[in-house]
Parts: sequence; C-alpha cells; structure tokens
Amino acid sequence: MAGGAPGLAAQEPADPVILSAQFADPTDRYPHGVLGDKIEYGALALRLSDGRVLHYSLPRSLVFEDSAPRLVDLDHDGAPEVIVVESSLSRGARLSVWGAAGRITATPHIGQAYRWLAPVGAADLDGDGAIEIAYVDRPHLARTLRIWRYQHGRLHEVAEAPDVSNHQIGWPRIAGGIAECPGAAPRMIVADGAWQDVLALQLLPGGRVTRQRLGPYAGPESLTAAMRC
Repeated sequence: MAGGAPGLAAQEPADPVILSAQFADPTDRYPHGVLGDKIEYGALALRLSDGRVLHYSLPRSLVFEDSAPRLVDLDHDGAPEVIVVESSLSRGARLSVWGAAGRITATPHIGQAYRWLAPVGAADLDGDGAIEIAYVDRPHLARTLRIWRYQHGRLHEVAEAPDVSNHQIGWPRIAGGIAECPGAAPRMIVADGAWQDVLALQLLPGGRVTRQRLGPYAGPESLTAAMRC
C-alpha cells in the first residue's frame, strides 16, 4: 500500500506554467523599421516553472514585430498566456496569443505588408468577467482602437473607436496602456489621432466606448503620468 496521509487522494502535479517570455533569433527578413530599426525576431522563447525553455520558431513568412511579449492570465486559470504581435511579410500584422503548447489563437492579419498594430493591453474592460485585449490598428494611418474578447481559446472582436494612437514611427516602445486603479473601471490611456490630447477610453457593457480628455499631450511621459492611480 502506498504511503501518505490516510483519506487523502494523491494529487497530480500541476502543469508547468510560463514564467517569462522573450523574443529570439533576430532577423532582417522584414525591413519595416516601425520600432526604430529593421531587426525583428523569428522565434519566441518561453521559460516554464519546471525548468524547461521552449523555443518556437516562426516560418520564414512571419516575424515577431513587437517591443516585448506580454504575460497575462487570459482565462483565469492562474497561469499566464503570452500576447505578441506577429507580422506576415505579405499580409501585415496580427495580434496572437501563445501558450506553452504553441500558438492558441490570433486575429486576422491587417491585409497588407508594412501595416502594423500597437497593443494597448489586456484586462476585464467591461466588468463581465472575461478578459479583453485592446490594440490600435495602424497607429500611424487608420488610428482605430480595436477590442477583442478572449473566451474558450478564441478572440472575438467586440468594439472599436476611431481617431486614437499610441505609437509614433521609430519609437522602440508603445506609449500608454491600461490603468487599473482600485475602485475604478479600467481605462485605456492613449493619445488622440493628432497627438494633441491625452485620452482615457472605457468599454461599457454592450460594446460602447466612451472617451474622456485628460489634458494636453506633452510627450510619451504624459501618457505614463495618466496611468498612475
């Protein structure tokens, strides 16, 4: 008879979780340069809680065109998923979600080479219990906020809003983000499309997005300041 405390069933070890993620295999096969240089990445390295490092390489038709991977628990299971921007050499950017077993899901590509999207962040934006992911579609051209809900391993677009941006060509980082302050609904902090104002956007139940001007835009630090609680 196996040892152990009487009356307690043996517990299966928990599945390993992702502790960190980073891009690997720099490449110049997609010379867009939107983030300040013409080097993107061909692989994603995931470090797991069991000590393994998983290395996922993209086909030559894709690159990771992003400032850094983002770890967010999208399905409330206590383990984070990884949110990244992938770009096709012929069809432009898409937002994708990865897990320890590989890519889980992705939005459609924008549809044209050298067209990009800039993530804002992920949170339960409308209080319904599901996590939404927001990004600015073509922050230098279309300047459209798009919000996708993550449920059952899929992304479903739920809202959009015009005339916003969070990135200027050549910046190595993306400005603003999602402000989550105690007792308040999450707010997406971005600039208006003309880079004149700092805005706070909120997603309401039903898919409506409200827009509040917080003050004049005075450089990326003014968006950082608006994130503070």
